[in-house]
Amino acid sequence: MARYRGPKQKIARRFGEPIFGPSKALERKPYPPGQHGRTRRAKESEYAIQLKEKQKVKYIYGLLERQFRNLFEKASRKKGITGENLLKMLEARLDNTVYRMGFARTRRQARQLVVHRHIMVNGQIVNIPSYQLRPGDVVAVRPKSRQLTVIQENIKRLRRNFPWLEVDRKEMQGKFLDYPNREDIPENIREHLIVELYSK
Repeated sequence: MARYRGPKQKIARRFGEPIFGPSKALERKPYPPGQHGRTRRAKESEYAIQLKEKQKVKYIYGLLERQFRNLFEKASRKKGITGENLLKMLEARLDNTVYRMGFARTRRQARQLVVHRHIMVNGQIVNIPSYQLRPGDVVAVRPKSRQLTVIQENIKRLRRNFPWLEVDRKEMQGKFLDYPNREDIPENIREHLIVELYSK
């Protein structure tokens, strides 16, 4: 299965949440897409609800099924709560961190910046979006890439600060201080449903 590249607004409407950021389409049409979007739908089964939550998280972070399953397996082997471990590992991905630091407007754009070798970790170019950061790692825009219009425009945007990241927008770099606490992750995710799904 290829990574989804279709209309993001349809996906947001399917889940009834602005999972890719503010959505005017969702505000105008707060119901699922399609011919029967407005009609009342049958009550979803427990399995359907769990599956839907997993799909939502995959869309948010831009992962394929095999990537997501592998990450879940690693999270389940770690000490602590599996669902929270999973979210922490998703947040520690390089592409997600580039997005959170404000160097990219979306996670998809962050992935492109990483793949095209515009991002460095601890002074070395890393072109693997799934690269797992560790506390203390420094993420920076490559010096040769700092004049790119897309990055310059993103830096100027007013962005929310996250307690697990330290960002110096002037120097176009930031530090991954630690794994985030569950309550600091802003997305509306019910990770226990994913754990229940994979535990069957």
